Amino acid sequence: MATTRTTFTLDEDLARRARRLGINLSKAARDGVAEAVRHATAMADRAAYQRSPERPDDFWDDAEAWGAR
Repeated sequence: MATTRTTFTLDEDLARRARRLGINLSKAARDGVAEAVRHATAMADRAAYQRSPERPDDFWDDAEAWGAR
């Protein structure tokens, strides 16, 4: 997996506390961004489904019946 460098700002006290607790800030940031992306993707998928929900389709009923033979 290719990686890229990025910079972000973090509250000074929070960064100090994280370091004191031995938290790897890079890993925590990666994990947080990955979770945010998963969440945003799920919300976008949900919104797309709500805009265009699946509807019954006679074609698939016929195709499934044909396949059961």
